This record gives sequence, structure tokens and C-alpha cells, in this order.
Amino acid sequence: MGRGRVQLKRIENKINRQVTFSKRRSGLLKKANEISVLCDAEVALIVFSTKGKLFQYSSDPCMERILERYERYSYAERQLVTNDQAPNENWVLEHAKLKARMEVLQRNQRNFMGEELDSLTLKQLQNLEQQLDSALKHIRSRKNQVLHESISELQKKDKALQEHNNLLAKKIKEKEKAVAQEEQRGLQNSVDMTTSVLVTQPLESLNTGGSSQARCDEGSPNQTRANTILPSWMLRPTNE
Repeated sequence: MGRGRVQLKRIENKINRQVTFSKRRSGLLKKANEISVLCDAEVALIVFSTKGKLFQYSSDPCMERILERYERYSYAERQLVTNDQAPNENWVLEHAKLKARMEVLQRNQRNFMGEELDSLTLKQLQNLEQQLDSALKHIRSRKNQVLHESISELQKKDKALQEHNNLLAKKIKEKEKAVAQEEQRGLQNSVDMTTSVLVTQPLESLNTGGSSQARCDEGSPNQTRANTILPSWMLRPTNE
């Protein structure tokens, strides 16, 4: 006897509903992977459980690419069909589209932070790991570049400071040399003045001695003449 066709309706038993959801979800993800591999099709699958938990599958490493393609296509289709729609309805569609995209971005951000990874398949985890590795490579490359630029800048500053210090040292040496030369010139002037004074004093002494002797010489002939004029008997010794 053949198996009867199962009637599709909501399973009332909570446990049975959860078990069925888990089995059907796994089968659905498997079928999505199979059609992607066998037919080389781009597949994006998004499933939310009754508790709001997200389950997804993407044939592309980045699901956003497929979603953006879907949004462009569906938006073009809607534009063809709803050209006569009111502007408010277009705003509602645009809001729904942006909201869905924001949810995807927030979910990806949580995945990059290591959160909500239970719903990801092995392939999705591998894709996430590849994206993180690529991001780390870019971060390390940029960090090394910044470090190299910082080191080069510091080396330039160090070279400029050394040149400035050398210039200051040269100016100090020139200043010290000028001060030493000035002191040497002052000392030489003092020595010259002292020598001049010492040479002038002996000359004056010699001039004074010559004049006294000349005066003495001038007085001697008069005394001789006086002694010659007076008679000898008038000349008495001074002791008497």
C-alpha cells in the first residue's frame, strides 16, 4: 500500500514543528548547494525561524553581490510595472529595500565579530574566514606602511635636529674664537702701554742727573776764582 500524500498545514506540536523545521532546513540548504554546483547558478537562500533566527546560504562568497543584483533586477521590474504608482508607494518599496539591506549588513557585522555563527554552514564559515584573512592582510600592510612612513619622518626630523645642533655648535665656536681674539688684543694693548711707561721713566732720571752735575760744574770755577783772588793769610781754617 503506497504512502499517502502529506497534507501541508501548520504543525501544531511545537517539538514536532521544530524537528521538521530542522530537517527541511538542512534539505533546503543541501538542494540550494546542489543546484549551485550542478548548474553553475547563483543562489542566495535566506530563512528565518519562528524565533527570528537567521539561516542562509550563498553560492557567492559575498551574499551582498547577489542581493544587490536581485535588488537591481527587481527594482527595474517594478519600475516597468509600477510607473503609474503613487510616489508614496515608491517610498515604501525603497524603505523596505534599504531596511533589508541594513539587516544583512548588521548580520555580516555580527558574523565578523564572531557572533551568531551557529547558523552558518561550513562553506559560509570558510568564506568568512577567507574574508577575515584578506582583511587582516590589508590591515597589516597598511600598518607596516604607516610605521615605515613614521620612521622615515622621525629620521628626517632627527637629521634636521642634528644639522641645527651642528650649526649652533659652529656659531658658539666662532663666538668663543672672537672673544678670545678680543681678549688677546686687549692684553697686548696693556703690555704695550706698560712697556711705554717703563721706557719713559729712565730717560727722565737721566735728564735730571745731568742738570745737577752741570750746576755743580758751574759753581766750581767761581769758588776757584774766589780762592784765587783772596790772599792766603785771609784764608783761615774753618775749625778756628
